[in-house]
Amino acid sequence: MSPPRFETAISAIDEAHALDPRIVQIRGKDEPYELHYSKKMSDYLEKRDPNATETLRLAIRAQHLRRWEVPRDSYAMNKTGYHLWRTYLKKRQAELASQICLDSGYSEEDAHRVGALIKKENLKQDAETQILEDVACLVFLDDQFEEFEKCHDESKIINILKKTWGKMSERGHELALEISMSDRARELVSKALTC
Repeated sequence: MSPPRFETAISAIDEAHALDPRIVQIRGKDEPYELHYSKKMSDYLEKRDPNATETLRLAIRAQHLRRWEVPRDSYAMNKTGYHLWRTYLKKRQAELASQICLDSGYSEEDAHRVGALIKKENLKQDAETQILEDVACLVFLDDQFEEFEKCHDESKIINILKKTWGKMSERGHELALEISMSDRARELVSKALTC
């Protein structure tokens, strides 16, 4: 059984996600997109690390906290703008999640750890940060890739897939290869891995 502070924090995170005005259909039911995304992140964490710490579980659930409030087009629509947007989002989402943790009864140390994970600090040196990156990549491949692929040319998609693959651990790779994909998506993944 999870401790009350964990349940309190997850509820607060989910309440924030439920405010996302973007609605998706999940098994015939409307759901705010970020609430759907965060549940998918938690589901993949169970596959990637069923014994994850509370702080990692919280960071996974809060990774895109209130992200819709800072739309991509609020920054220049180029590579520099994209990186500035992502950097700002990580910092903002980490601060919001850390405050939820504090409000839920977590220590400053735990709240800081949740924020550090969301910011993906020490990615290749910190096992939990790597797990978060694996999970984010898995959710992209499972939930976003096929729609994303329709909006970009093949060479860009293959480049993105190569970068995604390079961010993942061996266990992440194993789980990625288990994802059910359309024939076209599977073909693009295959091309990216053989180029």
